[in-house]
Amino acid sequence: MHLRFQGQLTAADSKRYILHPFHVPAGAGQINLHFRYAPARVHKVRNLLSLTLFSPSGFRGAGHRSPALQRVHISPNQATPGYLPGPVEPGEWLVEIDAHLVLPEEPCRYWLNITTAPTSELEPISHLYDSANSTAVTNRPGWYRGDLHTHTIHSDGAWDVVALLKAARDRKLDFLALTDHNTIAGLAEMAQAAPSELLTIPGMELTTFWGHALSLGIGRWIDWRVEPGKRAMPEIASEVHTNGGLFIIAHPNSIGDPHCTGCDWRYADMMPGPARVVEVWNGVWDNDDSGNECSLATWYHWLNQGHRLVATAGTDAHGPHHYKARVGFNVVYADALSQQAILEAIARGHLYLSSGPRLELNARTSAGDEGMMGDTLRGETVEFIARWEDSPRRARLRVIADGKPLLEREVMPEGEETWTLTTSQIQWCGVELRDPSGRVLALTNPIFF
Repeated sequence: MHLRFQGQLTAADSKRYILHPFHVPAGAGQINLHFRYAPARVHKVRNLLSLTLFSPSGFRGAGHRSPALQRVHISPNQATPGYLPGPVEPGEWLVEIDAHLVLPEEPCRYWLNITTAPTSELEPISHLYDSANSTAVTNRPGWYRGDLHTHTIHSDGAWDVVALLKAARDRKLDFLALTDHNTIAGLAEMAQAAPSELLTIPGMELTTFWGHALSLGIGRWIDWRVEPGKRAMPEIASEVHTNGGLFIIAHPNSIGDPHCTGCDWRYADMMPGPARVVEVWNGVWDNDDSGNECSLATWYHWLNQGHRLVATAGTDAHGPHHYKARVGFNVVYADALSQQAILEAIARGHLYLSSGPRLELNARTSAGDEGMMGDTLRGETVEFIARWEDSPRRARLRVIADGKPLLEREVMPEGEETWTLTTSQIQWCGVELRDPSGRVLALTNPIFF
């Protein structure tokens, strides 16, 4: 079988799904796609068209990357990164062109060739994620450090799964989530190749046209496609929660089109809507593209509106250079180093974010009740204690109450600070640790009242 499709798109076609169904005859053992579009750039800015492939049984992969020439191979025992190997079912298949960005001024033409070949004699293999591979590394309670946002060659990353796992261990991480754009193709390899001392968490970055979000703890594909009147982002968030996953708004104030297509959060019904976790630290803190200071201010604003939102960090690592930088990680207090315990602890806000220093916040009420980051306390008077270690010289500690600095002073590399507030004064209180230039080194989730 050999099919040819072609078409022409304009800026009016941005944020659309262009569908090309095709029939696979019985006896076919492999499918090959050859897709190209031109121009690749307009005034040095890239068009971005990617492919998603569906078989009669459902999702078979996606290639969220920007090359103007894309080749895809699917067979029972191998597949192009981003796509899933397995049986080539006869019946109706679908190639979807996801038009993330079509630039104005010049039409974008595309050509899609689809061919099939006879059945291979090799045994089919499955690259679907098996949740049985996710077991507890240890059942001891304690502080665990990890990354919730990473990419590999299965989307637009520059390294493979094995290299990512090695980098995570080199940074002495305890847990790692793989969140390739709109695909789960790397999850099975991650679970199989992970060293025994590293907890791996299945995930996917829902890379929509108007914002990105992380789905963590679910090993199957989540349909990320938002269409007005058909599927809304709150429904997607609810689907993630219903299936036992954690939904995180990613880099909400990142630079958007055309530099980082769809990266800024534009969902009016999800500000924050049913979301309960938001990534406020993406990559290196002072990366202008990530907009971390603005994301931190957005989180504080949502907290002041009464939303009990948890803040997280994600390196958004696409290659080795990201793990060599001073990126932020999540330091979580959990009952065990297991997927369930880590995700539950994050949902409760039992974590701080850090590029190196240790920073903890605890509190005790006049009635004797105690709490840590993420907890809610009741009582008229509250005594707080912040402890830190491994801070650089001349760093500054900032106590934040309802989004405003309550106390700020230069601190030694190790120490503690105590203060007392009445709960009639505040709704929540957290702590930041910043270097002399103002860059965040660590920050806590708040204690609520």
